[in-house]
Amino acid sequence: MSIDPAELHNLPVSEKLRLVESLWDDIAAWDEPIVLQPWQKDEAHRRSNEMTADPSIAINRKELWRRVNG
Repeated sequence: MSIDPAELHNLPVSEKLRLVESLWDDIAAWDEPIVLQPWQKDEAHRRSNEMTADPSIAINRKELWRRVNG
């Protein structure tokens, strides 16, 4: 199967979100472990360390949804 990225860029946002949700659901249903690249692990550790060092940079659930909903 070949997907033309230009076609994806031209989709309306609602359709892009539907595709992303479908992809996430498909990934979540896999029985295989997800293998992270070393840079991804490094970034996760960096963010965790940053949050541990300064918890004030975190946002609460209310702020999260305010940002999501605009």
